[in-house]
Amino acid sequence: MTKLQPAQRRYPVGIQTFRDIINEGYIYVDKTEYIYKLAHGGARYIFLSRPRRFGKSLLSSTMHEYFAGNKELFKGLKAYELETEWTKHPVLHFDMSGAKHVNVEALEDYLADELSDNEAKFGYQSEKQGTNLRLKDLILRAYEQTGEKVVIIIDEYDAPLLDVVHESENLPNLRNIMRNFYSPLKKCDPYLRFVFLTGITKFSQMSIFSELNNLKNISMLPEYAGICGITKEELLGYMKPDIEMLAQKMGKTYDETVDMLTKRYDGYHFTWPSDDIFNPFSLVRAFDAGNVDSYWFESGTPTYLIEMLKKFEVTPSTLNTSTAAKTEFDAPTENLTHITPLLYQSGYITIKGKTDFDLYTLEIPNQEVREGLMRSLLPYYVTPKHSSDGVVMVHYLSYELANDNIDGALKRIQTYLKTIPYCNNADSEGHYQQLLFVIFNMLGWNVDIEVRTNKGRVDMVLQTKKFLYIIELKMNMSAEAAMEQIDLKDYDSRFALSTLPRVNVGINFNGETHTLEDWKIEEVKSTE
Repeated sequence: MTKLQPAQRRYPVGIQTFRDIINEGYIYVDKTEYIYKLAHGGARYIFLSRPRRFGKSLLSSTMHEYFAGNKELFKGLKAYELETEWTKHPVLHFDMSGAKHVNVEALEDYLADELSDNEAKFGYQSEKQGTNLRLKDLILRAYEQTGEKVVIIIDEYDAPLLDVVHESENLPNLRNIMRNFYSPLKKCDPYLRFVFLTGITKFSQMSIFSELNNLKNISMLPEYAGICGITKEELLGYMKPDIEMLAQKMGKTYDETVDMLTKRYDGYHFTWPSDDIFNPFSLVRAFDAGNVDSYWFESGTPTYLIEMLKKFEVTPSTLNTSTAAKTEFDAPTENLTHITPLLYQSGYITIKGKTDFDLYTLEIPNQEVREGLMRSLLPYYVTPKHSSDGVVMVHYLSYELANDNIDGALKRIQTYLKTIPYCNNADSEGHYQQLLFVIFNMLGWNVDIEVRTNKGRVDMVLQTKKFLYIIELKMNMSAEAAMEQIDLKDYDSRFALSTLPRVNVGINFNGETHTLEDWKIEEVKSTE
Protein backbone atom coordinates (compact mmCIF):
# COMPACT_ATOMS: atom_id res chain seq x y z
CA MET A 1 0.00 0.00 0.00
CA THR A 2 1.25 3.44 -0.86
CA LYS A 3 1.84 5.35 2.37
CA LEU A 4 0.67 8.95 2.10
CA GLN A 5 0.61 11.63 4.74
CA PRO A 6 -2.92 12.68 5.79
CA ALA A 7 -2.75 16.01 3.94
CA GLN A 8 -1.73 14.19 0.76
CA ARG A 9 -4.43 11.53 0.79
CA ARG A 10 -6.33 11.43 -2.48
CA TYR A 11 -9.54 9.43 -2.84
CA PRO A 12 -10.36 7.63 -6.11
CA VAL A 13 -13.96 8.82 -6.41
CA GLY A 14 -15.30 7.38 -9.66
CA ILE A 15 -11.87 6.01 -10.64
CA GLN A 16 -11.81 2.27 -11.27
CA THR A 17 -8.56 1.97 -13.25
CA PHE A 18 -5.70 0.47 -11.27
CA ARG A 19 -2.99 2.12 -13.38
CA ASP A 20 -4.44 5.60 -12.81
CA ILE A 21 -4.87 5.02 -9.08
CA ILE A 22 -1.22 3.97 -8.67
CA ASN A 23 0.37 6.48 -11.05
CA GLU A 24 -1.66 9.44 -9.77
CA GLY A 25 -1.18 8.68 -6.08
CA TYR A 26 -4.71 7.79 -5.00
CA ILE A 27 -5.13 5.60 -1.94
CA TYR A 28 -5.37 1.90 -2.74
CA VAL A 29 -6.22 -0.87 -0.31
CA ASP A 30 -4.08 -3.81 -1.39
CA LYS A 31 -6.06 -6.76 -2.79
CA THR A 32 -3.25 -8.13 -4.95
CA GLU A 33 -2.55 -11.12 -2.71
CA TYR A 34 -5.98 -12.45 -3.70
CA ILE A 35 -5.08 -12.07 -7.37
CA TYR A 36 -1.80 -13.93 -6.91
CA LYS A 37 -3.67 -16.70 -5.10
CA LEU A 38 -6.19 -17.03 -7.93
CA ALA A 39 -3.49 -16.98 -10.60
CA HIS A 40 -1.62 -19.84 -8.91
CA GLY A 41 -4.60 -21.75 -7.55
CA GLY A 42 -5.10 -24.30 -10.30
CA ALA A 43 -8.57 -23.21 -11.47
CA ARG A 44 -8.45 -21.28 -14.75
CA TYR A 45 -12.09 -20.22 -15.01
CA ILE A 46 -13.26 -18.04 -12.12
CA PHE A 47 -16.56 -16.33 -11.35
CA LEU A 48 -17.06 -13.70 -8.63
CA SER A 49 -20.40 -12.21 -7.61
CA ARG A 50 -20.55 -9.00 -5.60
CA PRO A 51 -23.06 -6.11 -5.37
CA ARG A 52 -22.80 -3.06 -7.63
CA ARG A 53 -20.11 -0.47 -6.83
CA PHE A 54 -18.30 -2.94 -4.60
CA GLY A 55 -14.90 -2.85 -6.31
CA LYS A 56 -15.37 -5.51 -9.00
CA SER A 57 -14.20 -3.21 -11.80
CA LEU A 58 -11.10 -2.10 -9.91
CA LEU A 59 -10.31 -5.74 -9.14
CA SER A 60 -10.70 -6.58 -12.84
CA SER A 61 -8.42 -3.69 -13.82
CA THR A 62 -5.80 -4.76 -11.28
CA MET A 63 -5.97 -8.32 -12.59
CA HIS A 64 -5.50 -7.01 -16.13
CA GLU A 65 -2.25 -5.25 -15.21
CA TYR A 66 -1.04 -8.27 -13.23
CA PHE A 67 -1.45 -10.73 -16.12
CA ALA A 68 -0.07 -8.18 -18.58
CA GLY A 69 3.15 -8.40 -16.56
CA ASN A 70 3.30 -4.71 -15.60
CA LYS A 71 5.45 -5.37 -12.57
CA GLU A 72 6.39 -1.75 -11.82
CA LEU A 73 2.79 -0.84 -10.99
CA PHE A 74 2.82 -3.32 -8.10
CA LYS A 75 5.81 -1.98 -6.17
CA GLY A 76 5.02 -1.91 -2.48
CA LEU A 77 2.08 -4.31 -2.92
CA LYS A 78 1.79 -7.99 -1.93
CA ALA A 79 1.88 -9.33 -5.47
CA TYR A 80 5.26 -7.66 -6.02
CA GLU A 81 6.71 -9.70 -3.17
CA LEU A 82 5.00 -12.96 -4.15
CA GLU A 83 5.28 -13.12 -7.94
CA THR A 84 8.60 -14.23 -9.44
CA GLU A 85 7.80 -14.64 -13.15
CA TRP A 86 5.66 -11.66 -14.33
CA THR A 87 4.89 -13.28 -17.69
CA LYS A 88 3.37 -10.82 -20.16
CA HIS A 89 0.12 -12.46 -21.31
CA PRO A 90 -2.16 -10.93 -23.92
CA VAL A 91 -5.25 -9.69 -22.06
CA LEU A 92 -8.71 -9.30 -23.59
CA HIS A 93 -10.81 -7.09 -21.33
CA PHE A 94 -14.57 -6.67 -21.84
CA ASP A 95 -16.63 -4.24 -19.78
CA MET A 96 -20.33 -5.05 -20.07
CA SER A 97 -21.52 -2.32 -17.70
CA GLY A 98 -22.19 0.00 -20.62
CA ALA A 99 -24.79 -2.37 -22.10
CA LYS A 100 -27.66 -1.58 -19.74
CA HIS A 101 -31.20 -0.76 -20.91
CA VAL A 102 -30.45 -2.03 -24.43
CA ASN A 103 -32.49 -3.82 -27.06
CA VAL A 104 -31.24 -6.62 -29.31
CA GLU A 105 -29.74 -4.33 -31.94
CA ALA A 106 -28.03 -2.08 -29.42
CA LEU A 107 -26.53 -5.06 -27.61
CA GLU A 108 -25.11 -6.46 -30.86
CA ASP A 109 -23.58 -3.05 -31.61
CA TYR A 110 -22.09 -2.79 -28.13
CA LEU A 111 -20.43 -6.22 -28.35
CA ALA A 112 -19.07 -5.38 -31.79
CA ASP A 113 -17.58 -2.16 -30.40
CA GLU A 114 -15.97 -4.00 -27.46
CA LEU A 115 -14.46 -6.49 -29.90
CA SER A 116 -13.13 -3.69 -32.10
CA ASP A 117 -11.36 -2.08 -29.14
CA ASN A 118 -9.66 -5.37 -28.27
CA GLU A 119 -8.84 -6.18 -31.89
CA ALA A 120 -7.11 -2.81 -32.25
CA LYS A 121 -4.60 -3.88 -29.60
CA PHE A 122 -3.36 -6.51 -32.04
CA GLY A 123 -3.43 -4.33 -35.10
CA TYR A 124 -6.35 -5.71 -37.04
CA GLN A 125 -10.09 -5.40 -37.61
CA SER A 126 -12.06 -8.59 -38.19
CA GLU A 127 -14.30 -8.81 -41.25
CA LYS A 128 -16.43 -11.59 -39.82
CA GLN A 129 -20.01 -10.80 -38.84
CA GLY A 130 -20.86 -12.96 -35.83
CA THR A 131 -19.58 -11.77 -32.46
CA ASN A 132 -18.77 -15.37 -31.51
CA LEU A 133 -16.62 -15.82 -34.62
CA ARG A 134 -14.84 -12.54 -33.97
CA LEU A 135 -14.10 -13.53 -30.36
CA LYS A 136 -12.70 -16.88 -31.47
CA ASP A 137 -10.45 -15.21 -34.08
CA LEU A 138 -9.34 -12.60 -31.56
CA ILE A 139 -8.23 -15.25 -29.09
CA LEU A 140 -6.28 -17.10 -31.78
CA ARG A 141 -4.72 -13.88 -33.13
CA ALA A 142 -3.59 -12.81 -29.64
CA TYR A 143 -2.08 -16.23 -28.96
CA GLU A 144 -0.26 -16.42 -32.32
CA GLN A 145 1.14 -12.89 -32.10
CA THR A 146 2.52 -13.19 -28.59
CA GLY A 147 3.23 -16.88 -28.19
CA GLU A 148 1.57 -16.73 -24.78
CA LYS A 149 -1.79 -18.02 -23.64
CA VAL A 150 -4.59 -15.47 -23.47
CA VAL A 151 -6.25 -14.00 -20.39
CA ILE A 152 -9.90 -12.95 -20.69
CA ILE A 153 -11.55 -10.61 -18.21
CA ILE A 154 -15.28 -9.98 -18.48
CA ASP A 155 -16.48 -7.37 -16.01
CA GLU A 156 -20.21 -7.15 -15.12
CA TYR A 157 -21.01 -9.99 -17.50
CA ASP A 158 -24.70 -9.93 -16.56
CA ALA A 159 -25.29 -6.17 -16.97
CA PRO A 160 -27.25 -6.48 -20.26
CA LEU A 161 -29.70 -8.91 -18.65
CA LEU A 162 -30.39 -7.56 -15.17
CA ASP A 163 -32.77 -4.79 -16.18
CA VAL A 164 -34.95 -7.22 -18.12
CA VAL A 165 -34.84 -10.15 -15.69
CA HIS A 166 -38.54 -9.59 -14.92
CA GLU A 167 -39.51 -9.44 -18.62
CA SER A 168 -40.48 -12.76 -20.18
CA GLU A 169 -40.09 -11.47 -23.76
CA ASN A 170 -36.86 -9.45 -23.75
CA LEU A 171 -34.81 -11.66 -21.42
CA PRO A 172 -34.61 -14.74 -23.70
CA ASN A 173 -33.63 -12.62 -26.73
CA LEU A 174 -30.82 -10.77 -24.98
CA ARG A 175 -29.67 -13.92 -23.21
CA ASN A 176 -29.31 -15.74 -26.54
CA ILE A 177 -27.06 -12.97 -27.84
CA MET A 178 -24.83 -13.19 -24.79
CA ARG A 179 -24.81 -16.98 -24.91
CA ASN A 180 -23.65 -16.83 -28.51
CA PHE A 181 -20.93 -14.32 -27.68
CA TYR A 182 -19.45 -16.43 -24.87
CA SER A 183 -19.73 -19.75 -26.72
CA PRO A 184 -16.14 -19.88 -28.14
CA LEU A 185 -14.50 -19.96 -24.72
CA LYS A 186 -14.79 -23.71 -24.22
CA LYS A 187 -13.47 -24.51 -27.69
CA CYS A 188 -10.55 -22.11 -27.23
CA ASP A 189 -9.49 -23.68 -23.94
CA PRO A 190 -6.00 -24.74 -25.22
CA TYR A 191 -5.16 -21.09 -25.88
CA LEU A 192 -6.42 -19.65 -22.60
CA ARG A 193 -4.33 -19.01 -19.47
CA PHE A 194 -7.08 -17.53 -17.28
CA VAL A 195 -10.72 -16.43 -17.57
CA PHE A 196 -12.24 -14.14 -14.94
CA LEU A 197 -15.85 -13.02 -14.81
CA THR A 198 -17.56 -10.66 -12.41
CA GLY A 199 -21.23 -9.94 -12.03
CA ILE A 200 -24.08 -9.62 -9.60
CA THR A 201 -26.19 -12.65 -10.43
CA LYS A 202 -25.89 -16.05 -12.01
CA PHE A 203 -27.82 -16.76 -15.21
CA SER A 204 -27.66 -20.53 -15.55
CA GLN A 205 -28.69 -20.69 -19.19
CA MET A 206 -25.72 -18.63 -20.36
CA SER A 207 -23.30 -20.95 -22.15
CA ILE A 208 -20.51 -19.81 -19.89
CA PHE A 209 -22.24 -21.49 -16.96
CA SER A 210 -23.95 -24.37 -18.72
CA GLU A 211 -20.97 -25.41 -20.86
CA LEU A 212 -17.97 -24.45 -18.74
CA ASN A 213 -18.46 -27.07 -16.07
CA ASN A 214 -15.00 -26.26 -14.72
CA LEU A 215 -15.98 -22.68 -13.87
CA LYS A 216 -15.13 -22.09 -10.19
CA ASN A 217 -17.50 -19.82 -8.28
CA ILE A 218 -15.48 -18.16 -5.49
CA SER A 219 -18.29 -15.83 -4.37
CA MET A 220 -19.00 -17.63 -1.07
CA LEU A 221 -15.59 -19.14 -0.34
CA PRO A 222 -14.26 -17.97 3.07
CA GLU A 223 -10.74 -17.41 1.72
CA TYR A 224 -12.08 -14.78 -0.72
CA ALA A 225 -14.56 -13.06 1.61
CA GLY A 226 -12.54 -9.84 1.60
CA ILE A 227 -11.55 -9.75 -2.07
CA CYS A 228 -13.87 -6.77 -2.64
CA GLY A 229 -14.95 -4.17 -0.12
CA ILE A 230 -13.02 -2.93 2.93
CA THR A 231 -12.56 -5.20 5.93
CA LYS A 232 -12.68 -3.84 9.48
CA GLU A 233 -8.97 -4.60 9.80
CA GLU A 234 -8.19 -2.61 6.64
CA LEU A 235 -10.35 0.29 7.81
CA LEU A 236 -8.76 0.54 11.25
CA GLY A 237 -5.27 -0.08 9.89
CA TYR A 238 -4.50 1.50 6.57
CA MET A 239 -7.42 3.94 6.65
CA LYS A 240 -6.91 5.17 10.21
CA PRO A 241 -5.66 8.60 9.03
CA ASP A 242 -8.85 8.98 6.99
CA ILE A 243 -11.01 8.23 10.02
CA GLU A 244 -9.07 10.80 12.05
CA MET A 245 -9.53 13.49 9.40
CA LEU A 246 -13.24 12.67 9.05
CA ALA A 247 -13.68 12.84 12.83
CA GLN A 248 -12.05 16.25 12.90
CA LYS A 249 -14.26 17.57 10.08
CA MET A 250 -17.43 16.27 11.75
CA GLY A 251 -16.49 17.42 15.24
CA LYS A 252 -16.55 13.90 16.68
CA THR A 253 -14.11 11.63 18.47
CA TYR A 254 -12.26 8.85 16.67
CA ASP A 255 -14.37 6.17 18.39
CA GLU A 256 -17.62 7.99 17.63
CA THR A 257 -16.65 8.19 13.96
CA VAL A 258 -15.76 4.49 13.79
CA ASP A 259 -19.11 3.68 15.39
CA MET A 260 -20.94 5.89 12.88
CA LEU A 261 -19.14 4.36 9.89
CA THR A 262 -19.81 0.87 11.23
CA LYS A 263 -23.53 1.42 11.67
CA ARG A 264 -23.83 3.16 8.32
CA TYR A 265 -21.62 1.12 5.96
CA ASP A 266 -20.54 -2.13 7.66
CA GLY A 267 -22.38 -5.42 8.04
CA TYR A 268 -21.74 -7.27 4.77
CA HIS A 269 -20.80 -10.96 4.95
CA PHE A 270 -20.51 -13.06 1.81
CA THR A 271 -19.93 -16.31 3.67
CA TRP A 272 -19.99 -17.43 7.29
CA PRO A 273 -17.93 -17.01 9.33
CA SER A 274 -16.54 -13.89 7.70
CA ASP A 275 -14.77 -10.65 8.46
CA ASP A 276 -16.99 -7.58 8.61
CA ILE A 277 -17.02 -5.95 5.18
CA PHE A 278 -17.66 -2.24 4.64
CA ASN A 279 -19.13 -0.78 1.46
CA PRO A 280 -16.03 0.66 -0.31
CA PHE A 281 -17.97 3.13 -2.46
CA SER A 282 -19.64 4.80 0.50
CA LEU A 283 -16.48 4.82 2.62
CA VAL A 284 -14.39 6.53 -0.06
CA ARG A 285 -17.14 9.04 -0.77
CA ALA A 286 -17.52 9.80 2.95
CA PHE A 287 -13.78 10.39 3.40
CA ASP A 288 -13.64 12.54 0.28
CA ALA A 289 -16.69 14.65 1.20
CA GLY A 290 -15.88 14.83 4.90
CA ASN A 291 -19.40 13.75 5.74
CA VAL A 292 -21.38 10.55 6.33
CA ASP A 293 -24.31 10.14 3.93
CA SER A 294 -26.17 7.53 1.85
CA TYR A 295 -23.76 7.50 -1.09
CA TRP A 296 -24.22 3.91 -2.31
CA PHE A 297 -27.99 3.93 -2.28
CA GLU A 298 -28.27 7.42 -3.75
CA SER A 299 -26.06 6.34 -6.66
CA GLY A 300 -29.07 4.47 -8.02
CA THR A 301 -31.66 1.87 -7.08
CA PRO A 302 -31.74 -0.79 -9.81
CA THR A 303 -35.05 -0.95 -11.65
CA TYR A 304 -34.91 -4.73 -11.76
CA LEU A 305 -34.87 -4.96 -7.96
CA ILE A 306 -38.03 -2.92 -7.42
CA GLU A 307 -39.78 -4.79 -10.22
CA MET A 308 -38.83 -8.14 -8.71
CA LEU A 309 -40.01 -7.04 -5.27
CA LYS A 310 -43.38 -6.27 -6.85
CA LYS A 311 -43.39 -9.53 -8.81
CA PHE A 312 -42.84 -11.64 -5.68
CA GLU A 313 -45.16 -9.45 -3.58
CA VAL A 314 -42.49 -8.87 -0.97
CA THR A 315 -43.60 -6.91 2.09
CA PRO A 316 -41.02 -4.58 3.70
CA SER A 317 -41.05 -6.41 7.04
CA THR A 318 -39.99 -9.70 5.41
CA LEU A 319 -36.74 -8.02 4.37
CA ASN A 320 -35.85 -7.48 8.01
CA THR A 321 -34.81 -11.06 8.72
CA SER A 322 -35.08 -14.40 6.94
CA THR A 323 -33.30 -17.72 6.52
CA ALA A 324 -32.05 -19.60 3.48
CA ALA A 325 -30.14 -22.76 2.61
CA LYS A 326 -26.77 -22.35 0.88
CA THR A 327 -28.12 -23.91 -2.33
CA GLU A 328 -30.60 -21.02 -2.66
CA PHE A 329 -27.79 -18.48 -3.15
CA ASP A 330 -26.74 -20.27 -6.31
CA ALA A 331 -30.25 -20.44 -7.78
CA PRO A 332 -30.48 -19.41 -11.46
CA THR A 333 -31.63 -15.81 -11.66
CA GLU A 334 -34.08 -16.35 -14.50
CA ASN A 335 -35.78 -19.26 -12.69
CA LEU A 336 -36.18 -17.74 -9.23
CA THR A 337 -39.05 -19.04 -7.12
CA HIS A 338 -38.46 -16.35 -4.48
CA ILE A 339 -36.41 -13.18 -4.28
CA THR A 340 -33.88 -14.09 -1.56
CA PRO A 341 -30.94 -14.93 -3.90
CA LEU A 342 -31.35 -11.71 -5.89
CA LEU A 343 -31.59 -9.55 -2.78
CA TYR A 344 -28.48 -11.21 -1.37
CA GLN A 345 -26.45 -10.95 -4.56
CA SER A 346 -27.48 -7.33 -5.02
CA GLY A 347 -26.34 -6.39 -1.51
CA TYR A 348 -29.73 -5.54 0.01
CA ILE A 349 -29.62 -8.41 2.48
CA THR A 350 -26.54 -10.20 3.73
CA ILE A 351 -25.49 -13.17 5.85
CA LYS A 352 -25.63 -12.48 9.58
CA GLY A 353 -25.17 -15.98 10.97
CA LYS A 354 -25.59 -19.72 10.46
CA THR A 355 -27.78 -22.20 12.32
CA ASP A 356 -26.97 -25.77 13.34
CA PHE A 357 -29.02 -26.98 10.36
CA ASP A 358 -26.84 -25.22 7.74
CA LEU A 359 -29.38 -22.45 7.29
CA TYR A 360 -28.07 -18.92 6.87
CA THR A 361 -29.67 -16.05 8.76
CA LEU A 362 -30.15 -13.04 6.49
CA GLU A 363 -30.73 -9.40 7.37
CA ILE A 364 -30.43 -5.94 5.84
CA PRO A 365 -26.70 -5.18 6.26
CA ASN A 366 -26.65 -1.64 7.64
CA GLN A 367 -28.39 1.66 8.21
CA GLU A 368 -27.63 3.07 4.76
CA VAL A 369 -29.28 0.15 2.98
CA ARG A 370 -32.19 -0.05 5.41
CA GLU A 371 -33.15 3.62 5.10
CA GLY A 372 -32.61 3.74 1.33
CA LEU A 373 -34.52 0.54 0.67
CA MET A 374 -37.48 1.72 2.71
CA ARG A 375 -37.44 5.05 0.89
CA SER A 376 -37.64 3.15 -2.40
CA LEU A 377 -40.58 1.10 -1.13
CA LEU A 378 -42.56 4.05 0.23
CA PRO A 379 -44.19 4.85 -3.18
CA TYR A 380 -45.96 1.47 -3.10
CA TYR A 381 -47.80 2.44 0.07
CA VAL A 382 -48.63 6.12 -0.48
CA THR A 383 -48.67 6.38 -4.31
CA PRO A 384 -45.44 7.37 -6.12
CA LYS A 385 -46.54 10.96 -6.72
CA HIS A 386 -46.58 11.70 -3.00
CA SER A 387 -43.56 9.70 -1.86
CA SER A 388 -41.30 12.79 -1.92
CA ASP A 389 -43.70 14.48 0.49
CA GLY A 390 -43.40 11.37 2.63
CA VAL A 391 -39.62 11.74 2.81
CA VAL A 392 -40.08 15.33 4.04
CA MET A 393 -42.64 14.14 6.58
CA VAL A 394 -40.19 11.55 7.86
CA HIS A 395 -37.61 14.25 8.60
CA TYR A 396 -40.18 16.09 10.74
CA LEU A 397 -41.12 12.79 12.33
CA SER A 398 -37.50 12.20 13.27
CA TYR A 399 -37.48 15.54 15.09
CA GLU A 400 -40.63 14.65 17.06
CA LEU A 401 -39.33 11.24 18.18
CA ALA A 402 -35.89 12.62 19.00
CA ASN A 403 -37.71 14.98 21.36
CA ASP A 404 -39.80 12.15 22.88
CA ASN A 405 -43.01 13.47 21.31
CA ILE A 406 -44.82 10.33 20.09
CA ASP A 407 -48.12 12.23 20.07
CA GLY A 408 -46.67 14.86 17.74
CA ALA A 409 -45.22 12.13 15.52
CA LEU A 410 -48.62 10.43 15.15
CA LYS A 411 -50.26 13.79 14.37
CA ARG A 412 -47.78 14.32 11.54
CA ILE A 413 -48.51 10.86 10.11
CA GLN A 414 -52.25 11.56 10.37
CA THR A 415 -51.94 14.88 8.56
CA TYR A 416 -49.73 13.39 5.86
CA LEU A 417 -52.08 10.48 5.15
CA LYS A 418 -55.00 12.91 4.88
CA THR A 419 -53.27 14.78 2.05
CA ILE A 420 -52.60 11.83 -0.27
CA PRO A 421 -55.01 10.01 -2.61
CA TYR A 422 -56.35 6.55 -1.93
CA CYS A 423 -53.71 3.88 -2.43
CA ASN A 424 -54.36 0.31 -3.56
CA ASN A 425 -54.84 -2.24 -0.78
CA ALA A 426 -55.18 0.53 1.82
CA ASP A 427 -58.21 -1.18 3.34
CA SER A 428 -56.45 -3.58 5.71
CA GLU A 429 -54.66 -3.34 9.02
CA GLY A 430 -51.70 -5.13 7.45
CA HIS A 431 -51.25 -2.34 4.88
CA TYR A 432 -50.83 0.28 7.61
CA GLN A 433 -48.61 -2.00 9.64
CA GLN A 434 -46.23 -2.22 6.66
CA LEU A 435 -46.50 1.53 6.04
CA LEU A 436 -45.50 2.35 9.61
CA PHE A 437 -42.71 -0.23 9.37
CA VAL A 438 -41.34 1.56 6.29
CA ILE A 439 -41.63 5.01 7.88
CA PHE A 440 -39.97 4.07 11.17
CA ASN A 441 -37.16 2.26 9.35
CA MET A 442 -36.51 5.39 7.29
CA LEU A 443 -35.93 7.16 10.60
CA GLY A 444 -33.13 4.73 11.43
CA TRP A 445 -34.77 3.43 14.62
CA ASN A 446 -34.99 -0.26 15.53
CA VAL A 447 -38.44 -1.54 14.63
CA ASP A 448 -39.95 -5.00 14.40
CA ILE A 449 -43.44 -6.36 13.81
CA GLU A 450 -45.36 -9.40 15.03
CA VAL A 451 -43.10 -9.74 18.07
CA ARG A 452 -43.93 -12.92 19.98
CA THR A 453 -44.92 -12.87 23.65
CA ASN A 454 -46.19 -15.71 25.84
CA LYS A 455 -49.77 -14.55 25.20
CA GLY A 456 -49.71 -13.51 21.57
CA ARG A 457 -47.93 -11.17 19.18
CA VAL A 458 -47.33 -7.44 19.47
CA ASP A 459 -48.15 -5.65 16.21
CA MET A 460 -45.08 -3.43 16.40
CA VAL A 461 -42.18 -2.61 18.72
CA LEU A 462 -40.26 0.62 18.13
CA GLN A 463 -37.04 1.42 19.98
CA THR A 464 -35.61 4.95 19.94
CA LYS A 465 -32.67 6.26 21.93
CA LYS A 466 -34.85 7.00 24.95
CA PHE A 467 -37.99 4.85 24.80
CA LEU A 468 -39.36 1.42 23.87
CA TYR A 469 -42.80 1.80 22.25
CA ILE A 470 -45.18 -1.19 22.31
CA ILE A 471 -47.70 -0.51 19.54
CA GLU A 472 -51.01 -2.26 18.84
CA LEU A 473 -52.98 -1.45 15.68
CA LYS A 474 -56.70 -1.67 14.99
CA MET A 475 -58.85 -0.76 12.02
CA ASN A 476 -62.38 0.64 12.19
CA MET A 477 -62.47 0.03 15.94
CA SER A 478 -60.91 2.39 18.49
CA ALA A 479 -57.62 3.29 20.12
CA GLU A 480 -59.19 2.19 23.40
CA ALA A 481 -59.74 -1.31 21.96
CA ALA A 482 -56.09 -1.44 20.91
CA MET A 483 -54.95 -0.40 24.36
CA GLU A 484 -57.25 -2.94 26.01
CA GLN A 485 -55.54 -5.71 24.01
CA ILE A 486 -52.13 -4.55 25.23
CA ASP A 487 -53.40 -4.67 28.82
CA LEU A 488 -55.35 -7.89 28.42
CA LYS A 489 -52.41 -9.82 27.01
CA ASP A 490 -49.91 -8.06 29.25
CA TYR A 491 -47.60 -7.34 26.32
CA ASP A 492 -45.35 -4.92 28.19
CA SER A 493 -44.21 -7.63 30.64
CA ARG A 494 -42.43 -9.27 27.70
CA PHE A 495 -40.07 -6.28 27.70
CA ALA A 496 -39.75 -5.82 31.46
CA LEU A 497 -35.98 -6.34 31.32
CA SER A 498 -35.49 -3.48 28.87
CA THR A 499 -33.31 -0.70 30.24
CA LEU A 500 -35.47 1.85 28.40
CA PRO A 501 -38.75 3.29 29.74
CA ARG A 502 -41.69 1.55 28.05
CA VAL A 503 -44.64 3.28 26.42
CA ASN A 504 -47.84 1.54 25.26
CA VAL A 505 -49.45 2.99 22.13
CA GLY A 506 -52.87 2.02 20.77
CA ILE A 507 -53.66 3.23 17.23
CA ASN A 508 -56.90 2.97 15.27
CA PHE A 509 -57.07 3.48 11.50
CA ASN A 510 -60.19 4.57 9.60
CA GLY A 511 -60.87 2.42 6.54
CA GLU A 512 -62.88 5.17 4.82
CA THR A 513 -60.59 8.17 5.35
CA HIS A 514 -57.43 6.01 5.08
CA THR A 515 -55.64 7.68 7.97
CA LEU A 516 -55.25 7.51 11.75
CA GLU A 517 -58.63 7.97 13.45
CA ASP A 518 -57.43 8.14 17.04
CA TRP A 519 -54.67 6.92 19.33
CA LYS A 520 -53.91 6.49 22.99
CA ILE A 521 -50.53 6.71 24.74
CA GLU A 522 -49.67 5.39 28.21
CA GLU A 523 -46.25 5.24 29.80
CA VAL A 524 -45.69 1.98 31.68
CA LYS A 525 -45.10 2.66 35.35
CA SER A 526 -42.01 1.10 36.87
CA THR A 527 -42.68 -1.69 39.41
CA GLU A 528 -39.44 -1.02 41.26
